[in-house]
Amino acid sequence: MSTTATNKSYKSAFIFLTTLFFLWGFITVLVDSLVPRLKDVFEMSFAKTVLVQFAFFVAFFVFSLPSGYLLSKIGYKKGIVLGLLTMALGCLLFYPAAAYREFSIFLIGYFTLAGGITVLQVAANPYVALLGSEDGASSRLNLSQAFNSLGTTIAPVVGALFLLSDSVKTSEEISFLSEIEKSNYYIAEASTVQTPFLLIAFSIAILALVFAFIKLPKVMQESPKGGYFTLLKNKLMLMGALGIFVYVGAEVAIGSFLVNYFEDMNLAVIVSQNETMMNIANTIASTFNKTFSGSDPKSLLGIFVIFYWGGAMIGRFVGAYLTKIIAPGKVLAIFASLAIAMILISINTTGLLSMWSILAVGLFNSIMFPTIFTLSLEGLGDLKAQASGLLCMAIVGGAIIPFAFGSLIDGFGFKTAFVLTIICYGYILFYGRFKVKRSLS
Repeated sequence: MSTTATNKSYKSAFIFLTTLFFLWGFITVLVDSLVPRLKDVFEMSFAKTVLVQFAFFVAFFVFSLPSGYLLSKIGYKKGIVLGLLTMALGCLLFYPAAAYREFSIFLIGYFTLAGGITVLQVAANPYVALLGSEDGASSRLNLSQAFNSLGTTIAPVVGALFLLSDSVKTSEEISFLSEIEKSNYYIAEASTVQTPFLLIAFSIAILALVFAFIKLPKVMQESPKGGYFTLLKNKLMLMGALGIFVYVGAEVAIGSFLVNYFEDMNLAVIVSQNETMMNIANTIASTFNKTFSGSDPKSLLGIFVIFYWGGAMIGRFVGAYLTKIIAPGKVLAIFASLAIAMILISINTTGLLSMWSILAVGLFNSIMFPTIFTLSLEGLGDLKAQASGLLCMAIVGGAIIPFAFGSLIDGFGFKTAFVLTIICYGYILFYGRFKVKRSLS
């Protein structure tokens, strides 16, 4: 095949794969939007609600290594189709879960959905890295991950409009309904969840069909036997896996507790009394046909979390360019330094400066996952599929570090707990500088 034909084939494959990054980002956060509704429907404690997030990250831990092994046998294309079909099955399980109001079926559905996303992560991340030169791998993966962040930014709006648009009755309120009213209520409530996820499952199935028939360039030979044992002796790959672990953990820890952090600083009063901040909040809220007042502090503070996740999207588009013209390890070290600086500013100040500085961490988080991922795969050849499994397994940091972060908050308060995230970004800074020095030696 000619170089021109190969480049065209790579570009087409890159476009198709980027749709997958958007899809799993969108669905992941859309299901997160379902969590407040599940809490109301099942009248759950916060502790029980955490099981939803736990089911997601445990799926990464359980399925990552088997996915890497499977991909080394069947290839990236079949792996992508399998991942999509597994995701579709997970979405379909929300139908009986809503019909029977059974929380355990929701957990199984979410675990299955996360399992499909895991297979896609293990397949798509290294595949994008392989679609061209190794030097441009970080830039390509940053661009694809930017569309993943676009999905995570759009999903909350869709979730608010289609999953959270009606109020959920308490058990006491339901007990006062007649049998006919109760039956109609349950049917309407189930439909609110069922219809969107049936449409998503159908869309995913169509996408799986498309991937089953399109031609994707073959970029991988079968991995050698004993690949995992070889990788576990590879110091550079293990350093990268630790980087993924601490990055995902720090990002999720900060994102999960932002509203609580803002409440702890009594920022609702400051925001409600600031005309510019209220204009920003109401401009965003107008998407939902709502306006804010100081009477709903959690919701008012929560609207600003969009800047944390939206910053990651903007940063990845910028990062796709920066990692093309600057050594990826250097960009990673700079962004980790800036994330540390923002956290230090936040914990040493109060009011709006503390608020905006911690939100800015999202911007500097942006390039970390794709850059660490591609740096970890450098020089691994046909072991990349199995290495991807190990790296995706490290995403379990998103379950472990937030738990440790929450425990520190309970014991010592937010300002002290943020030291844990500084340690996480400190390691990423070290890893970026180490890769730069190694490339120069």
